[in-house]
Amino acid sequence: MDFFSSLDRVLEEVEMMAANYRPVLGGERYLVGEEVCEKLHVSLRTLQDYRDTRLLGYVKLPGKIHYRESDVAKLLEDHYRR
Repeated sequence: MDFFSSLDRVLEEVEMMAANYRPVLGGERYLVGEEVCEKLHVSLRTLQDYRDTRLLGYVKLPGKIHYRESDVAKLLEDHYRR
């Protein structure tokens, strides 16, 4: 019984890691639009405005637009109001 419960715990950990996995390119994590919208509390349309006005940089890969996590953090920091 101990073996199977340990195996279940390992499986749960692997599933959690797979669900939260974000690829790292050049030491930088990239987020997709939905994740950025969640962090910034904005709509997809507002996020598009941020791209159009160059407020937030992005990388376009086939079929998907990605945003550097550090750029999103900098945007939040630069526009933070107390």
